[in-house]
Amino acid sequence: MSGNLARRRRVSGAMKRVPLAFALLLISAPARAGEIFGGLYVHDVDTGLTKSGFEQGVDLELGWRGGKLGFLRAIGSPRPHAFVSVNSAGDTHFASAGIGWKVGGRVYARPGVGLAVHTGSDGQFQRTDRIAFGSRLLFAPELGVGARLAKRVSVEASWVHLSHAQLFSKQNPGLDTIGLRLNYRFR
Repeated sequence: MSGNLARRRRVSGAMKRVPLAFALLLISAPARAGEIFGGLYVHDVDTGLTKSGFEQGVDLELGWRGGKLGFLRAIGSPRPHAFVSVNSAGDTHFASAGIGWKVGGRVYARPGVGLAVHTGSDGQFQRTDRIAFGSRLLFAPELGVGARLAKRVSVEASWVHLSHAQLFSKQNPGLDTIGLRLNYRFR
């Protein structure tokens, strides 16, 4: 087995454990979390912003949001977040971390930005079975629109986009997911 192939298998194996490890972290420490969320997403939606649209399945997204970051007051005190997205068809899974803002009250918008790592191909060549992202590390902007249902519960429709804007290679098909998530705030 070549060294490159062995390295890819180690990276792939490690990436497969990321969703499980993150889910266990969420389950084991809810009291420390500011908010947890989960939802279902349509995977690889062809929105016109990507050149993909051929991977299958539904994504299960599980995540966490922390409290406002006071030291970033100059940009509106965003909140940190982290989440995993696991694909039901075994196509691209990813984990993302970043910052986001909640703008509004009972009805609100939630823009955010982050970085993601994924289990898809990081190759430079177009494929017909998986998205060839051209990089293992991707930007992960997102936008949610939500409504508070109760004191600690809200629901959101959201869009998450993965791409690297051709900064890491010329190969950049991207990935869009669109879905609904339920949020539970602990305090």
